[in-house]
Amino acid sequence: QVQLVESGGGLVQTGGSLRLSCAASGRTFSSYGMGWFRQAPGKEREFVASISWTGSSTYYADSVKGRFTISRDNAKATVYLQMNSLKPEDTAVYYCAGRPYYSGYGLSPHEYDYWGQGTQVTVSS
Repeated sequence: QVQLVESGGGLVQTGGSLRLSCAASGRTFSSYGMGWFRQAPGKEREFVASISWTGSSTYYADSVKGRFTISRDNAKATVYLQMNSLKPEDTAVYYCAGRPYYSGYGLSPHEYDYWGQGTQVTVSS
């Protein structure tokens, strides 16, 4: 079993940047596919980005392409989400998630077994 803890959220103005981190502990992390999702009040959980266990393959939602970058450091058991050019519509609670066995890009939250507690990102107009 793996435990995930997000950090790095906060309040930022439109056009600003934040870097989210997700620290993992427990069983083998390096073999997990990882993803970032976000959820705004009253809305469904939305896919943001995913990364393969080696870090060689990444995938992004159209809404964040060119602005967000997902990466991982398996030696540190940490996944990152670098968010640039932030917009008010990016405001949400951001969650990292892991899937020990996977195929494809992990676009659905149902594909993930482990979740962090979430970190709030608020982008002011």
